[in-house]
Amino acid sequence: MKGKAFYCGGLQQKLIISIIINLPFILMSMPSHTAAIERIYVQHHSWLYGWLRAKLNDACDAADVAQDTFVRILVSRNASQIREPRDYLATVAKGLVIDRYRRRAIELAYLETLAARPVATAISEEDKAVIIETLVAVDKALTNLGARTQRIFMLSQIEGLTYQQIAAQMKVSLTTVKKHMIRALTECSMIMATL
Repeated sequence: MKGKAFYCGGLQQKLIISIIINLPFILMSMPSHTAAIERIYVQHHSWLYGWLRAKLNDACDAADVAQDTFVRILVSRNASQIREPRDYLATVAKGLVIDRYRRRAIELAYLETLAARPVATAISEEDKAVIIETLVAVDKALTNLGARTQRIFMLSQIEGLTYQQIAAQMKVSLTTVKKHMIRALTECSMIMATL
């Protein structure tokens, strides 16, 4: 594959275009940060790409995650403080890979649910993207709220159980169920307000 370019999709191209457009503004405001990013990129990008390619078994996904990793570092504005670049890059990349797998699982579950509906529903690609982004955000928010809150929310919203049924099943008080539902619904409301 040496000397040959490969195309991995529009997402990577959009990311590169965004970086190119915003790079002059970023570079002017952070000279030491920029120099550190350049040094880390030059010295470790090939290693990161190879490491990701071995982990993911996919050149396109590896290229996307490698680029996303450097974008995260670029945006974080702390590149000059990185002492162990490979450890730092691997940590950021692992988080991005987990997010990627979580997103794919949510997207697959959504598409399976949509396909199982008795009446075919026509949803535009744009609406589908918004729905999946919302589901990913809700999943992340519920994960951050803790296992009990997540379980109570799922029993209520997915399984359709009443608060009383949830309390009985989980052997907690009705007040506890209500408290956790308020936390979960508040978080969901905040997510919806940002969309």
